[in-house]
Amino acid sequence: MNKEELVQEISKKANVTQKEATEVLSALVETIQKTVAKGKKVTLVGFGTFEPRKRAARVGRNPQTGKELKIPAKTVPAFSAGKKFKTVVNGK
Repeated sequence: MNKEELVQEISKKANVTQKEATEVLSALVETIQKTVAKGKKVTLVGFGTFEPRKRAARVGRNPQTGKELKIPAKTVPAFSAGKKFKTVVNGK
């Protein structure tokens, strides 16, 4: 499902226009991105948690040359599914 299909489903289920559904979805995504970028968690009970996770610096290898590379530490976004979401996906 892509964004356009998601907007159509939200529009039908919430009984709003597609334009309104697009605005709400965009606001949700933007808010989650900004909050995680600030280093905070966003928890949607039953759905899951979006959070920043730190990756330590490490040494990797260039697969073409075999030469070692230093990979710097960084923060990456992560999502952990909630219990209800996992249950729905597993069909229980």
